[in-house]
Amino acid sequence: MAENLIQRLEAAVSRLESFSRGSHPQAAALDAESASSEPSIVAFDDLITEYVDKVSTAAEKIGGQVNDITKVLREAFSAQKTLLAKIKQTQKPDAGGMAEFLRPVNEKLTEATKMTEGRRSDFFNHLRSVAESLSALAWIAYAGKNCGMSMPIAHVEECWQSAEFYSNKVLVEFKNKDSSHVEWAKALKELYVPGLRDYVKSHYPLGPVWSTTGVTVSAPSNASKPGAPAAPNPPPASLASSASSSSSSSSRPTQGMSAVFQEISSKPVTAGLKKVTDDMKTKNRTDRAGFVSTGEKEARTSVPSAAKVGPPKLELVMGRKWVVENQIGVKDLLIDDCDPRQTVYIFGCKDSVLQIKGKVNNITVDKCTKMGVDVVAAFEIVNCSGIEVQCQGAAPTISIDNTAGCMLYLSKDSLESSITTSKASEVNVMVPADEPDADLAEHAMPYQYIHTYQDGHFVTTPVAHSGG
Repeated sequence: MAENLIQRLEAAVSRLESFSRGSHPQAAALDAESASSEPSIVAFDDLITEYVDKVSTAAEKIGGQVNDITKVLREAFSAQKTLLAKIKQTQKPDAGGMAEFLRPVNEKLTEATKMTEGRRSDFFNHLRSVAESLSALAWIAYAGKNCGMSMPIAHVEECWQSAEFYSNKVLVEFKNKDSSHVEWAKALKELYVPGLRDYVKSHYPLGPVWSTTGVTVSAPSNASKPGAPAAPNPPPASLASSASSSSSSSSRPTQGMSAVFQEISSKPVTAGLKKVTDDMKTKNRTDRAGFVSTGEKEARTSVPSAAKVGPPKLELVMGRKWVVENQIGVKDLLIDDCDPRQTVYIFGCKDSVLQIKGKVNNITVDKCTKMGVDVVAAFEIVNCSGIEVQCQGAAPTISIDNTAGCMLYLSKDSLESSITTSKASEVNVMVPADEPDADLAEHAMPYQYIHTYQDGHFVTTPVAHSGG
C-alpha cells in the first residue's frame, strides 16, 4: 500500500515538473490559448481587422508596388501580434536580447526600406510613407525613461509625423486624379492615428509588462559550428537601436578605464619608441623635396572621378512619362510634344537647361546639379543643388526636399502656388514687381527657426536677420 502511494506521488511530481518547464504539449497549448484570449491580444486583432484590412482593401484597388508594400505592412503587424503574445511568457531581455526578440518585425522594416531604394518609383511617396511609419512598431521596445526613446504613445505619434510628410504628398498628387490613392493615404493615417496610438494608450501606456518567470531571450552567439555557413550581416538599422545603445552604455563596467590608466602609468612613457637619428629628420633628407611640383599637382587634379554615369536619355516611355537622365553640359534640351496626362522625370543631370513647352501633369527633378528648368506645371525638387526653375504658367504645388541652393522665378499666373520645403537651404523666390518695368523682387525662404514654449505649446517663428 505504501509503495503504491509513493509511486503515485512520484508520477504526480514528474508531471508537475514537466508542466513548469513547458515541455508538456498540453501545457504549451494552454499557454498559447490563454495568450490569444488576453484582452490586449483580442484588441490588437480588432485593430488589424478594422484598420489594416482597410488599408489592404484600398491597396488592392491600386495594385503594383503599393499593394506589395501594404502586404509587408500587414505582415509586420501580424509579427507584432505574435510578439505581444510572447511577452506574457518571456522575461525582460537585455539590449542584445531585445534586438533578437524584435527580429521578426525588424526584418519587415528592412524589407519595406529596401523597396524605397534604387531608381525613384512613380509611387515613391507611397513606399516611403509605409517604410517611415513602420518605425512606430518599436514602441514595444520601451524599457523605461532612461532607455533613450519616447514613451509608447509619444513614439507612435512622432513616427507617424515623419511618415505623414510623404502621405500628404500622395493626397496632394492624387486629390483630383484617383480616389483610390486618397482612400489609401487616409486609411494609412487612421491605422496609426488614432488606431495604434489609442491601442497603446489603452493597453500599454507605460510599455509592455514582461514575465518574471518566463523564458529568457539573448543575442545569438558569434561563434558558429564547424562546417556551418557564416551568419549573414545584421540589417543596418534595428527597431531597438535606441534602447540598446542606452542600456549598453549604462551597463558598461566602471573600473575598465581605471585599469587601462593604471597599466599606462606603470610603464615608462617613452618605452617602445624608436630613436630618431639626424638623417631620418625631414629637413635633412635628400630624397624628398619640400614643395609639390606643378606637374605633380596637375597630375593629381586631372584624375577623373570614378563615379559611374549611365548613358544620356531624353525619351517618352510608354506614352506616359518623359525621362531625362544623365544630360551633362547640354543647354538646349527641349520637350515640345506634351500632354496634360504625361509626367516628366529628370535625373542625374548637370550644368544643363531643359525647356518644357506645354502643360504636363507633374515634373520631378532628382539628384541634379546646376540645372535650369522652364516649366508650366506642378513640380518637385529632390536631392539637388544649384537649381533654377522658371514657372511660365500656373503651378498649384511646388515641393523642395533635401536641396541646397534653389532659385524660383514665378510669373503672375503662378503667384498663388503653394511652396513646401523640407531640409532645404538657400531657397530664393523671384516674383514680378507691381510696376511692369520694375525689376523682379527677391524673397528668401527661411530655413532657420526659433521654437519657444508658450501657453502649453511650442510656437515656431523664422529667424529674422537685421543689418547694422
